[in-house]
Amino acid sequence: MRKICLYFQVHQPFRLRVYRFFDIGVSHDYYHELNNRALLQRIARKCYLPMNTLLKHLIERWGPDRFSVSFAISGVALEQMELYAPEVLESFQELYATGGVELIAETYAHSLACLKSRREF
Repeated sequence: MRKICLYFQVHQPFRLRVYRFFDIGVSHDYYHELNNRALLQRIARKCYLPMNTLLKHLIERWGPDRFSVSFAISGVALEQMELYAPEVLESFQELYATGGVELIAETYAHSLACLKSRREF
């Protein structure tokens, strides 16, 4: 028997807001809340939710022995889903409950620390 297993990497970086000189010591809000919310909700509606529905249907149709998926989801993506689109987390949980999903360890933020300092990395 042949089996298909697809691998998906899920990551959504937080978008930074413009941080000006006069914000120093006044504001510690580094992220662009409005953009992060709007972008994740749009991606959830157009990508994550429809795709998870399709994958769930395929696993249920063919069975986890014949069709399965693997996900590596970054901590930053999970954090944004929890904040802005909890229905996406629920769709991943429903998908996982099919028995045809494997979760793969992933870094929290896809850091680029290795480019700055090997020691820090």
